Amino acid sequence: MDKKKLTRIILTAVLLVIAVAIEKTMGLEVWQLLLVYLVPFLLIGYDVIGEAIEGIREGEVFDEDFLMCIATIGAMLIGFLPGAETEFPEAVFVMLFFQLGELFEHYAEDNSRKSISHLMEIRPDTANVVRNGKTQVVDPGKVAVGETIIVRPGEKIPLDGKITEGETSLNTMALTGESMPRSAGVGERICSGCVNLSGVIKMIVEKSFGESTVSKILDLVENAGENKSKSETFITKFAHIYTPIVVYVALALAFLPPFLSDDYLCALPVWVNRALTFLVVSCPCALVISVPLTFFAGIGGASRRGILIKGSNYMDTLAKTGVVVFDKTGTLTKGKFEVEAIHPSDFDERELLHLAAHVERYSTHPIAVSLKTAFGNEDDGCRVENVEEIAGKGVKATVNGRTVYVGNSKLMESIGAGWHQCHKVGTIVHVAVGGTYAGHIVVTDVIKDDAKEAISRLKETGVEKTVMLTGDRHEVGEYVGKELGIDECHTELMPADKVEMMESVMKGKSADKKIVFVGDGINDAPVLARADVGVAMGALGSDAAIEAADIVIMDDKPSKIATAIRIARRTIAIAMQNVVFAIFIKLLVLVLAAFGLATMWMAVFADVGVTVIAVINAMRALKVKQM
Repeated sequence: MDKKKLTRIILTAVLLVIAVAIEKTMGLEVWQLLLVYLVPFLLIGYDVIGEAIEGIREGEVFDEDFLMCIATIGAMLIGFLPGAETEFPEAVFVMLFFQLGELFEHYAEDNSRKSISHLMEIRPDTANVVRNGKTQVVDPGKVAVGETIIVRPGEKIPLDGKITEGETSLNTMALTGESMPRSAGVGERICSGCVNLSGVIKMIVEKSFGESTVSKILDLVENAGENKSKSETFITKFAHIYTPIVVYVALALAFLPPFLSDDYLCALPVWVNRALTFLVVSCPCALVISVPLTFFAGIGGASRRGILIKGSNYMDTLAKTGVVVFDKTGTLTKGKFEVEAIHPSDFDERELLHLAAHVERYSTHPIAVSLKTAFGNEDDGCRVENVEEIAGKGVKATVNGRTVYVGNSKLMESIGAGWHQCHKVGTIVHVAVGGTYAGHIVVTDVIKDDAKEAISRLKETGVEKTVMLTGDRHEVGEYVGKELGIDECHTELMPADKVEMMESVMKGKSADKKIVFVGDGINDAPVLARADVGVAMGALGSDAAIEAADIVIMDDKPSKIATAIRIARRTIAIAMQNVVFAIFIKLLVLVLAAFGLATMWMAVFADVGVTVIAVINAMRALKVKQM
């Protein structure tokens, strides 16, 4: 909230009441009243007058600031014409209402975007570089290409490079959004921003810090906002047409009829009076208040449904959605692994799960957690001994005297267990007892309950195409896309790849349609910033994604995207109703005013009455039914 403007509005209202009281009780001259009312008028309108003057200097004359100035200044001066009544209170009221509408508008838009400070958390602070046979802790920016660095468990990978010694598991969530840790060994290239989960590794630096993956992500976020499409408010668009028409008509009304009359000097004051009345009546109070208020109410109504929309300009853009692009992990899927199937070989399902869960008893790995959760009975008296983690392959342990191996296919091959592929898509956890293959367990990132409904509802709203971008494996991404009925899937993408893919999608869309991107992770922040409208899954999403996004779904339900689109379209419809109604009444009274037939009550209704009706209609946007 603009506290300074709010203070001005309150103070102006107080001064206006005092000015009216002075006018009613003291019987001052017109020029004296001008001085009295000039104080609240300048207090509330000095910035609008300044904006109008600046617009004239820059050649952008006909905007709402210019119209407000000529209408209110005209109202302040109309009382000096022969036989004309003073309009001092009306002039201050008009400017006061205009600033109130501006306050509503700015309140909704000021919080539309903040700096993405939380993203800086993925930037590595130090690097352990090997120099002259000793390890030195230095700033990553001071490590040269070709130098060797050591990364210990729990540390961030500071620079892009290739592993020369050791094996490990990497948490790549910050880069790909994939919650499944990835194995990496000698000869494999790894990116900065990942977290080393297990083994100690040595790697040779292949890119300087300025060219590293983590630096590029930060750069993408900082610069993507410059390409963000920003819709002009409807008021601004309307004023570009409405204002010059009103001004030219008023000028014509003031000077043409007297010029055509027999007595120019006698007719001039009458027609100037009508022209100024025309300008006062034409003041778009109903529009400058009701339209921002409609958007404000729409934003409030959306928040009641758990949808946070950061500005009214995003409402306008969201209503034109033609393509919706999704991230996968944490957006369409839960980002939480669960056991989907158990396929034993010479064991029953319970026994296979029992062995796997006990071997993973002491691990906090997401797969281990899913196995332990599925088994649910760790305290069954089993003896688990000699637990040994085999980097990049799995875990070995002795359960009740039997040696059990739990891990990937590389682990099975290393002990000579004859493993086999599974027809299901997901992460396959193989189990062997001794050197004998015991079977495997399928663990998957579960699709959200309403994900399929989300896609179908979007198509019902008229969305032309749905697209999924993910850093996950090709077979996993294609499986999820097919299950949900998504039109187009792109897999195994890094953050920069996602931005490039977004650019490609934007080039292929209809000119009058907008693109919405829905994501939840830090890696999604650049794409969220680049899309016409960025939507973040708020409850589980990263702080960076939430700050980069224009809309936040607070309960993580992708089906709310369609709800948000419907709310936006309904809000736009209510705003248009107010516009049509206000313009119709204004034009009617303006025509009457031009011929001197408009009474004061007509003028009051055309100004205040229309405003009240429009505001009441605008408040309907607060009531959001099930959509």
